[in-house]
Formats: sequence, structure tokens, C-alpha cells
Amino acid sequence: MAETDLDELEAGTAGAAEEEQLDEENRLKPEFVRSVRDALEEGDDGRAYDLVEPLHPADIADLLELLEPEDRRKLAAAITDLLSGEVISELNDYVREDMVEALPAAAVAEIAEQLDTDDAVQLIEDLDHADQQAILAEMEPEDRAAIESALAYPEETAGRLMQRELVAVPEHLTVGDVIDFMREHDELPTEFWEIFIVDHKHHPIGTCALSWILRAPRHIQLADVMKRDQTLIPVGMDQEEVALRFQKYALISAAVVDESGRLVGQLTVDDIVHIISEEAGEDTLLLSGAGEGDINEPIRDAYAARVRWLMANLVTASVASFVISRFENVIAQLVTLAVLMPIVAGIGGNAGTQTLAVTVRALATNQLTSSNTLRAVRREISIALLNGLSVALVISLAVSWIFGDWHLGAVIGLAMLANILIAGVAGVVVPLTLERTGADPAISSSIFVTMTTDSMGFLVFLSLAVATGLVG
Repeated sequence: MAETDLDELEAGTAGAAEEEQLDEENRLKPEFVRSVRDALEEGDDGRAYDLVEPLHPADIADLLELLEPEDRRKLAAAITDLLSGEVISELNDYVREDMVEALPAAAVAEIAEQLDTDDAVQLIEDLDHADQQAILAEMEPEDRAAIESALAYPEETAGRLMQRELVAVPEHLTVGDVIDFMREHDELPTEFWEIFIVDHKHHPIGTCALSWILRAPRHIQLADVMKRDQTLIPVGMDQEEVALRFQKYALISAAVVDESGRLVGQLTVDDIVHIISEEAGEDTLLLSGAGEGDINEPIRDAYAARVRWLMANLVTASVASFVISRFENVIAQLVTLAVLMPIVAGIGGNAGTQTLAVTVRALATNQLTSSNTLRAVRREISIALLNGLSVALVISLAVSWIFGDWHLGAVIGLAMLANILIAGVAGVVVPLTLERTGADPAISSSIFVTMTTDSMGFLVFLSLAVATGLVG
């Protein structure tokens, strides 16, 4: 049998074996995970290796994340040669850090050298300084210099995220020159979509897509086919702004330039997809005060992140309790008020959360700026008014029918309308105010909005009950 046929047969066998280990939703089957865990507990590293070997690198990463930390380290020791850069780069941050700490510095350095600069940086950036230095000391000087340069930039900036591996050529070359250059140099990146054209100072002056180069005659000058308009990313730009630029201008890749305008790296769309997913999840979790919300996050870190928001909620909830205490005699005269109060506060809280979510997202995507703030506020007030009228009508009719008291129905209807309007205003004004003061609106907006809707809901409802003569 020909060697090619043998390779195809082995690939097909491996593919079939991997399919047996995945369910219909392409997730690792529980029985497969148990088989690996049992092999590790029995000390049968050979069987664990044979089970894991057919898996795709992303599935090996998933398997490591599903295991307990102790089993995870055992598996890492059993399949060391399968822990490629692809596997490590797919791991969750906490699991990656745990795995890196469990491996010898030389093994981590070998893995890092397989990766693009941005992935290598991500691999070691969260380690303590001593571990970082131990790993860097094992690396080739060129790779080490690139990573140290990246680590010098602040976290979550273009400089920290960019790849140093790119293709840049001067504009005087022809298409044929570029093709020959790419064929003759093995050290070029394995994957890239465009070539950057630079001047004598290494300033990017244009780009040329590989598809253009392949279709153009060899004698054509690059200056005649390159695209001179390009989106340049400053090295210190925050990753959220970078993602917005990629989204706005539909970029596949973009040049990163330093303070003097020199080309120092590139960002590609695969990095941006990760950033968008990370930032979206982060904002959602911050709104709930759940910290990073990672199931692999250490218990102590998760506790510290969550308890401070619960304590803050305890303080804000006390405000609402204080409002209720001022109307103790009113509630004693008509116990029905106590039954209905949570409805007013709860619906107001939900309305405020809806507006808050829309506002925070609009701020994050630059849809809401100082130029359209008033329009956004008017829009949310209009929506709150329509929602308030609809809900107020329903609750008024329901309460009037259930309790046989149209007066009580009218009071709760007016209170509901007022609180939903208050919620709409708070949901947009609170995050805008925090954003204007330099605070992250995703972090603490929900606490202030909830406090407002709860306390104002109780205050309006009970005050209307007194003002309209429902109670003495």
C-alpha cells in the first residue's frame, strides 16, 4: 500500500475514534471523561494516552478543563508530548495557568516557541515574575526579546495583543519580487492574508491582499496594486476600541504602529473575535456582580469578587427598608399595601435593568456618545411611558377586580406608571453619569438602579395611598 494511502487510512481511523468520544453536540461524552479519569486513578498512563491521542487539540483542552486539578496534572504528565501550543492556547485562563505551573520551565518554553507572539504572551503573562523569567531564560533570544517587548505594554492594549510575525516589503518591488521573496524565506508566518508595504522609515503606506498578488502579472509594481487607505492601530489603544474598529471597518487584519508611526506588529480577526467574546461576557458578569464568572476560578477569588457586591446590595436594600419603616402606620391600616408593594418595586427593577442593559451596550459599542445623549434619554423615557401605561392599566384592572376596590387599583396603577418612568430615567442616566466620571458603567450601575427603583417604588406607592385618602 502506498505511503499516502496509509496516511489517509490512519487519519480516517483517528477521525472515527474521535467521533466515538464526542456526542451529537460535539462535546466530550461523560463516559469518555470517566474512562480517562479511571485510567489516571489506576496509574495507567498508557491507557490515558491512547484515549486522548485521537482528540483534536481543542477537545484535549476541553478535557483538561473538565477534570479536577489533581487529575489535570496527572493527565498533563501522561500526555506531555500532546500538549502542543494549539492545546495550551485553547485552555481557559485559570486552567492554562495551572497547567503551565505544573510543567517544567523548559517544556513551557518549547510550547511558547511554537506559538505566535500574541499566544505566547497570553501563555505566560499571568504567571509571577520568577516563573516568567525561568521560562524566558529557556527560550531562544529572538523569541524571548519579542515576548519581553510585548509584556512591556499595558494589559488589554494593542501592543500586548499584537503578533510580531508579519510580512512587510518596500513599495519599489514588483509582484514577481514579492512572490519570489515569500517562496525563498521559510521564516515567514505560516498564515497571513495581506502584505504590508512600508517606506524607508518602516512606516506602513499601504497593504496588498494575497489574492491581488496572485492575480496580478509579475512585472506589475506593488505601488500600482496596493491599497493605500488603511486602518492603523496605535500600539497603546485599548482592546475594546480595537475591536470596534475591526467591526466598523470590516477588517481582516490591521497594522499596529508605535508612537513614531513605525510598523511593529499586526492584529488579525481571530484575535478580535476572542476579544469581542471576552468583553461581552465580562460586561454581562460585571452587571450582575459575579466577578469573572469562570467555573475554574479559585473559590477564594470568586468569593472576594461576589461578597463585596452583596455587601453593597445590603446597604442599598437598607435604603428601601428605611422608606418602608416611615410608612409603618399606613401599612398597618391596610395590609393589602404590603402584599402589593413588591410588585411595584419588582416591575420597576426589571424595567430599569432592561434600560440599563441597552445603555451599557450602547456605551461599549460607541453607539451612545455625548452627541446623541439627549436623544437617547428622550427615547428611553418614551419607551418607559408606553410600558408604564400598558402595565399600569393591566395591574389597575386586576387589583380592582381581585380586591373589589377601584381606589386601590388606581393607586397601584399610578405608582406603577411613575416607577417605570423613574426606572427608565435611572437606567440611562446612572450609567451615563458613571461613564462621564471615568468609572466603568458595567460595574456598579445595577446597584444604583435597583436601589432607585426599590426605594422610589415603595415611596411613590405608599405616598399615593396617603395622598389620595386610601388610608388615613
